Amino acid sequence: RVLSRELVLDCQPWLELWREKIQLPDGRKIDDYYQLEQRDYVLIAAWQNGKVFGLWRYKHGPRQINLGLPAGYREPGENPLEAAQRELREEAGLESIDWQQVGSYCVDGNRSQARAHIFVAHDCRATEARGSDDLEEHIGEWLTPRQWAEYLAADTVTTLGAAMAVHAGILAFSK
Repeated sequence: RVLSRELVLDCQPWLELWREKIQLPDGRKIDDYYQLEQRDYVLIAAWQNGKVFGLWRYKHGPRQINLGLPAGYREPGENPLEAAQRELREEAGLESIDWQQVGSYCVDGNRSQARAHIFVAHDCRATEARGSDDLEEHIGEWLTPRQWAEYLAADTVTTLGAAMAVHAGILAFSK
């Protein structure tokens, strides 16, 4: 139970840091429990002819170029599917009429309520890409599930969200 909250750092729209006083189910109180408020995001495994679209891009967290999937934050008022459809158009210039949500996972069970929503877009086709507001440049490539598994094993997929989406949206569908 949250007894009180104090905003420590406000970096909207990216994150807020809160110091909370909480009471655990057994009655113990913790005076300094820190919580990050971040936006939910989506990841999309976009399938076409037995291959999945990947993006090579620099990510500053792991500080390297890595392989990932089209992804992005949900905008205020946007449901996860709408965000996935928008991000797939913006980042890959693709669209689909056959979508499946394969999971929605809390990013950090102790520090944040933000969720990663994973989708599979089947039978993708090219569309006119809209301008993306991404900070990173990226290069797209169609890869087989086997190639994804090899890159995952080689630590080329370096972010947890992307690795989780590869397992849920690519490797699980290729068996």
